[in-house]
Amino acid sequence: MSVIFIALPVTILIAAGFVVAFVLSVRRGQFDDLDTPQYRVLFDDEAEGTTPKTARSKTADTDTAPAPSSQPPPAGQSPTAR
Repeated sequence: MSVIFIALPVTILIAAGFVVAFVLSVRRGQFDDLDTPQYRVLFDDEAEGTTPKTARSKTADTDTAPAPSSQPPPAGQSPTAR
């Protein structure tokens, strides 16, 4: 019976914490638009066949020089004469 004197205040504090968290999330607009996000995935933002800018490599746009070869030069050729 004495455990109820500990359990009851703890559960009231936990419930009050959930109520405060819910009120704060409502005030910040977390529950304003619940319908749009589930339909947003159905509509394409770009035409088919194009890659989004986020999927492209950043180095592909700026890298114009070929990558240096890691293979040794052929016999009889200097390393700078490639």
